[in-house]
Amino acid sequence: MILIASSFFAVLLITFAVVSVAASPTRIDKALQNRLAAISVGKAGVPGAALGASELLRKTATSRFDWIGQSISKYVSMQSLQKWISQAAVNTTASALLVQTAAAAGIGFVISFFFAPILGVELGASAVCATLPWARIAFARYRRLRAFDKALPHAVDMMARSLRAGHSTSAAIEIMAQGAPEPAGSEFSEVFRQQNFGLPLRDALMQLIDRMPSQDLRVMVTAIVVQRETGGNLVEVLDRTVQVIRERQRIQGEIRTQTAQGRMTGWILTLLPVVVMVLINIMDPGYSKPLMEDPFGHKLLMLCGGLILLGAFFINRIINAIDV
Repeated sequence: MILIASSFFAVLLITFAVVSVAASPTRIDKALQNRLAAISVGKAGVPGAALGASELLRKTATSRFDWIGQSISKYVSMQSLQKWISQAAVNTTASALLVQTAAAAGIGFVISFFFAPILGVELGASAVCATLPWARIAFARYRRLRAFDKALPHAVDMMARSLRAGHSTSAAIEIMAQGAPEPAGSEFSEVFRQQNFGLPLRDALMQLIDRMPSQDLRVMVTAIVVQRETGGNLVEVLDRTVQVIRERQRIQGEIRTQTAQGRMTGWILTLLPVVVMVLINIMDPGYSKPLMEDPFGHKLLMLCGGLILLGAFFINRIINAIDV
């Protein structure tokens, strides 16, 4: 019995020794680990680390609520949510946004509990308040994308002039990054930096589309990629691309002008019932008391709220039906 146990432990030790030797890092792996450690802590004295190596890491926002994102990552795509936030250039994280949403919903529920203690009103107020952090991110993202689209024709025109002057494609992108208005300048600067790190131009441009989901940018990137694969005069391709982008933006501006009345009508029809009800109750307190106290009044309030939201949805769909 002792011999069997001794043999078992001997085989076990030999197996562990072989696995440890086989899985031990090589000299290249150790050098890579030392370099990553130097980048993480910012120590230039570690072997294999270069001065300023910490600048190679992309700066990402962190918060004290990151453990929440790790807990629910199997239910919610935190990476997609964080990408949506980064497109808005807002200094927050996906987990912090979820905490803000829960806090806003709780505040809306408490306020409605004191002023209108009706379950439907409380749930509606919570839902409305919960959308406020998301609306902030969506508005910032929309404004940044609009600013990028507005600056894109000027940036592409600058790139075409640089190529016409004899610069290479990489140098033209650098000039475009330095002279283009924000946020186009910072985004193309990231493309130039990725090229310097060895990333192919096609992959760098595809990552740019992933960061800035703009239809005009997609037209430009498609033109550049097709030209590099099939050949031709890139300057002429960019000139025609700029004309297409500017014409498309002009048509979109005309559509927004023609549909301005419809958008205003939608806002008025959506907010008018709520504003009128508030004003009537200010002038005649207790006017809506039957709706607040009677169970049938609760059902009417929920029905009216649902119909208002449904009408706003259809008006928005009709206005935004035209796409260029």
